[in-house]
Amino acid sequence: MGRYRKILAAVDGSETSMHALKEAFKLAQNEGNWITAVSVIPPYQGDLDLVAVGNILASMRKPCDEALSKADKMAKEAKVLLKTVCEEGEAHERIVDLADAENCDLIVMGRRGLRRIERVFVGSVTARVIGYSHIDVLVVPRDTTVGWKKALVATDGSKYSEAAVAKAIDFAKSYGGELLAVSVIDVPSEFYAEAPQVVDDMAQKAKEFVADVKKKAEAFNIKTSTFTGEGESYEVITDLAKKEKADVIIMGSHGRTGIKRLLMGSVAEKVIGYAPCPALVVKV
Repeated sequence: MGRYRKILAAVDGSETSMHALKEAFKLAQNEGNWITAVSVIPPYQGDLDLVAVGNILASMRKPCDEALSKADKMAKEAKVLLKTVCEEGEAHERIVDLADAENCDLIVMGRRGLRRIERVFVGSVTARVIGYSHIDVLVVPRDTTVGWKKALVATDGSKYSEAAVAKAIDFAKSYGGELLAVSVIDVPSEFYAEAPQVVDDMAQKAKEFVADVKKKAEAFNIKTSTFTGEGESYEVITDLAKKEKADVIIMGSHGRTGIKRLLMGSVAEKVIGYAPCPALVVKV
């Protein structure tokens, strides 16, 4: 089944993160999931011998306590059982480690955090959690709602996109949803003049990728539409999601291997940054 059993929601008190938590509650209510909310305070780098260090640490912890208090209040109003945890350290490390310790199978996060630099694009904490996590991560933009009735799944034939396709099919089976399968030909413009046959071959491959998704999905009587496009991958994917009113975009991503842990991939990051709906990053 594509459904998740234990969910970890990361909150920092921002409107975006609290909205993501609210959407995580809906998953918990629908499926009877276990859910944990975590907030992380940065490590104290100062002199522990200072007389005022107790006040400093209390001040650093205050935003964490306030975010979790708000989360607890929201959980009571939604009648959801919630465990709250305040961690200290590098945010992405503590979130990923706690997800492991709690045996979670999904991390839910907002798209941007409080800091100004994080508002520019995908929040750095969110990006790093996706890069380091080996479990799925659901990124929820503000003012969007999590749903599974119409899922857009991106495929390039890799083992990572195969994992995303399998997850998308599982969700469609569970919720009676439909799939939109898309594959994108993303090459420099000079390719069209200098290597037209290569572009034609890539276009044919893209058609085969989405046809394979359709074949697998329709074996379970899942309604599936296929699309191929040319251009910047993230633009084609997010424009299609907007046009077709997709509930969620599902993509594959690498696990924790070497240098790949530092980045989740420019296409995935841009899709999440511009997505008009929640985006689920499926890990292999």
